[in-house]
Amino acid sequence: MGKLDGKVCIVTGTSRGIGAEIARLFAAEGGKVICAARTMKEGDHQYEGSLESTVAEIKNAGGEATPVAVDLSIEEDCLRLVQTARDTYGPIDVMVNNAALTYFFPIKDYPTARWMRSWAVNFHAPFILSREVLADMVPRGSGSIVNISSGAAIGPGRGPYDEATRRGYGGTCYGAEKAALERFTQGLAAEVYDAGVSVTCFSPSQVVPTAGTVHHKLVRGMDDPNSEPTSVMAQAALLLATEPLEKVSGRVTYSQEILKEFGWIENAVGIGVDFKGSGYSRI
Repeated sequence: MGKLDGKVCIVTGTSRGIGAEIARLFAAEGGKVICAARTMKEGDHQYEGSLESTVAEIKNAGGEATPVAVDLSIEEDCLRLVQTARDTYGPIDVMVNNAALTYFFPIKDYPTARWMRSWAVNFHAPFILSREVLADMVPRGSGSIVNISSGAAIGPGRGPYDEATRRGYGGTCYGAEKAALERFTQGLAAEVYDAGVSVTCFSPSQVVPTAGTVHHKLVRGMDDPNSEPTSVMAQAALLLATEPLEKVSGRVTYSQEILKEFGWIENAVGIGVDFKGSGYSRI
């Protein structure tokens, strides 16, 4: 038996990278997966990967998945995504908010339109999607919402700052969004705990090599030895989506930290293991 047998799951950002890996694992564990992203077909995006490719891989492996092309910066698309999932498979059991949109600009140069779009995808969409799936979860007294954060949520702290910190790389907006997502996670977890719904949040313990992180030079390549495989992130998402409410709800954690804690892996490194994470991870 799989850990998600018969469960209806929505995973955002599944055309490539972490989201695609989560979708594949959830389907392998018996979940009926709605794969959501902007890129439906190969060639529609500058990076390799698409919803059609992810869904084809899942189906070829014997899993169940359906692609839904959406722009999560638009509320109507968020609402359509949830309704399509219901119409296709039934009430939602698991919501994974993985999709992310990142622009690297220092604040003095940040275009307002890109700032608003980034917040819409990285923070407002998880709010809208969580609100909508709670309409299924709360009446049934069960369900899991898993939000994916980032080490960027850990701020630089107070000054004085060294040259490297002052120079930075334009990550203030993205870090603020992820810090807000962590606070949102714990607030929502408290609100729906008595209703039997688990809400959790986790980040990679190490940078994960994806098309995006390679493009932004956050890793040295897809085979960077100091990076974390997408499979580790997928396992952490599965753990948080399936462990009992009382064991995980409200947790803001890191992939390798939580996997080691629950005995899913033996060795762990990075954030949450070698050094502390964000403030919310310690609450």
